[in-house]
Amino acid sequence: MSGLTTHVLDTMHGRPAAGLALRLRRGDELLARAVTNLEGRVDHPLLSAQTMTPGAYRLEFEVGEYFRDLGVELPDPAFLETVIVDFGIADAGAHYHVPLLVSPYGYSTYRGS
Repeated sequence: MSGLTTHVLDTMHGRPAAGLALRLRRGDELLARAVTNLEGRVDHPLLSAQTMTPGAYRLEFEVGEYFRDLGVELPDPAFLETVIVDFGIADAGAHYHVPLLVSPYGYSTYRGS
């Protein structure tokens, strides 16, 4: 399997982050927009094996909007509004999975499988 996938876990509530908007960019080019499903995943790869090329990419996760939509009271401005994950793809034939674990005040990410 190759391509680029992601999923988001809401660590504040201990569940997948359903309904979280995100974008994938390469430089100034917007490659994809998506909203996570009930499992906190995107229904399709953000990049397929055919469209993935080596290079620098950026995922932008709209976490402030997500938490406000859940009724979480955030300060103004929110501590985290958009979480940006810059990462590189070196092997276009490999599978890259970029998960995000997020709360209103912190996040972590890693290269998943």
